[in-house]
Amino acid sequence: MKSDFLTHTPFDQPRTFDLEQLRTMYQAVDMAEELVSNAYQLSSRQWQKNPYDIKTLTDLSTDEVADTPYAQLIRYQARKKQSEFSSAKYDYYKICVQDHNILSVSHINQTIQLFPFVLYIITHELIHIVRFSRFLHLFHATEAERLDEERRVHGKTREILAHLNMPSLKPILNFQGWVF
Repeated sequence: MKSDFLTHTPFDQPRTFDLEQLRTMYQAVDMAEELVSNAYQLSSRQWQKNPYDIKTLTDLSTDEVADTPYAQLIRYQARKKQSEFSSAKYDYYKICVQDHNILSVSHINQTIQLFPFVLYIITHELIHIVRFSRFLHLFHATEAERLDEERRVHGKTREILAHLNMPSLKPILNFQGWVF
């Protein structure tokens, strides 16, 4: 006879966002885009020069799924269909939201609410896109350079979000589980 303790794991909760959680995520995305746009003085036209997409676990390929981060940023090279020239290539970023990791943290730590958690995560990834597009940091870097950049982006994310009057954000800003 198996013990319930042995068969019950934190992963018994859904591993992907449900419809309501997706709505919450997209509200956080809208706010993150606005906050990053204001912080870096970006127009909508400037965002168009740095195309990106945000996908959740159900839309990720197996190589885009990760065990530890809450999201990962992948850079792809794209080219306009009509052009064969290498100069017509451009960077396309994909923010791969790791639902299972986010849900696991919010399941274990009840003070972590989905909206502020995703707001932090997406703001963080958008800052990376801005920094890469402005050549403030190279996408391909050594491990030490990558860790330094993560700390800088973490600091900038906290700086941008610290000005919000959102009590549910405080546990996120104090969260010690950020993966670098």
